[in-house]
Amino acid sequence: MVTRRSFISLASFVFAAALSLPAQAAPLPEVTVFAAASTTDAINEIGALFEKSGQGKIVPSYASSSTLARQIENGAPAQLFISADEKWANYLDEKKLLSPGTRSVLLGNRLALIAPKDSRVALAIEPGFPLAARLGDGRLSVGDPDHVPVGLYTKEALEKLGVWKDVEGKLARGDSVRAALAYVGRGECPLGIVYTTDAAVDPNVRIVTVFPENTHTPITYPVALIKGQETDAARNFLAFLKSDAAKQVFERYGFATK
Repeated sequence: MVTRRSFISLASFVFAAALSLPAQAAPLPEVTVFAAASTTDAINEIGALFEKSGQGKIVPSYASSSTLARQIENGAPAQLFISADEKWANYLDEKKLLSPGTRSVLLGNRLALIAPKDSRVALAIEPGFPLAARLGDGRLSVGDPDHVPVGLYTKEALEKLGVWKDVEGKLARGDSVRAALAYVGRGECPLGIVYTTDAAVDPNVRIVTVFPENTHTPITYPVALIKGQETDAARNFLAFLKSDAAKQVFERYGFATK
């Protein structure tokens, strides 16, 4: 039989035990980040540092900048957008979907001609260089030049060099720079054009040469918060992307920081 005194004693014991348990930390606020595919590895690492700092946890979505911009336009719940070119940031800006005053240039990049790691092909990039001849019966792997930023830079460079018409009918069009990278890494294409930062993270490809910067528009990565989604955690992550810790990560992956 449980007496009143034994009940009180049991209740006191349970209360004391509860007090001795470690308090559970509140879950970190989440930040939904829509970022160009070429930033995948760097943003994953920076996101882990941000979470370790206790400021929040990122939920990333990676794709071509055009795909992400269209998704944001259609109401996807992004809080922060990192584009691989100015065009798609401008697109959202014109539709008044970017938070005023939060846009800036975060990174810079370079364009590289790549080949499978065991390939011995050598090419110097100059006006009229024999790109089509080096392809033989193969295809040139590129981001789709109709909408993927790396493909737009590629088309611009090859037009300036006078070889675009030679290869236009021999393209393997990837829906992102990582898709273009994979075609070469798997040996499906003998040559491809991607960012130097993407080439650096795939052990199955090698850089044949880097395009001169004067052959295309400077490759810049604007970043901005999405209008109406400016949470404290999102603002904190935007600031964290510009911190020395984040810059060290970006630079290790080959990006130029601003």
